[in-house]
Amino acid sequence: MFARIGEFIPKLEQKDEFVKVLRNQVLPILKKQTGFLEILPLFPETKIEKMITITLWAEKRDVERYERETYSKVEGILQPYLTTPVTFKHYNLETSVCQHFVGALTA
Repeated sequence: MFARIGEFIPKLEQKDEFVKVLRNQVLPILKKQTGFLEILPLFPETKIEKMITITLWAEKRDVERYERETYSKVEGILQPYLTTPVTFKHYNLETSVCQHFVGALTA
């Protein structure tokens, strides 16, 4: 399993609208992507902290395909709700440690 972690500072005064857009526009796009498993949006408690989004993917090649073919569309949808550009990091998820979580995702 593979994780893509995005960091940015959102416009917190638009949090409710951001969540609607994420749920109604971005999530349907993600669900159509091969290998997409889940998105975890983590909101900061203060305006100066970064928001973190974690998307989980079956394999690294799935997220690479998404970045090449689809992410620019998602970026355009989210742009009005961001005060900083999104930066990304990629991680391998050690699934042997979190078997309950992995089981819930793949059920």
